[in-house]
Amino acid sequence: MRKVNKGKKITMVKGEKVLYILLFLLVIAVPISNVFTKAMLSESNIQVEQLKNKINRQTNLNESLGMQINELASLDKIQEVAKEVGLTYNNDNIKVITNNR
Repeated sequence: MRKVNKGKKITMVKGEKVLYILLFLLVIAVPISNVFTKAMLSESNIQVEQLKNKINRQTNLNESLGMQINELASLDKIQEVAKEVGLTYNNDNIKVITNNR
């Protein structure tokens, strides 16, 4: 039969203590870093969605303004404005300039 020494202390090697401390820090750091990176990713996704919405609004505004430009630049609108200020449309006074390259 074997005798058990009740008062004997377990001693750790110097490197073993460092390894236990590093392991403990790793066990704490990994979940914290995981939560931090997920929070940053979520924040980035929110910013991306906000930018997409802003781009869509600007695109719609640009299309609307383009339609207004086309409407105001139409021949009918030009003739209407010309009549309002007392001008007349004379096709003989129009000269077409072409670029011959």
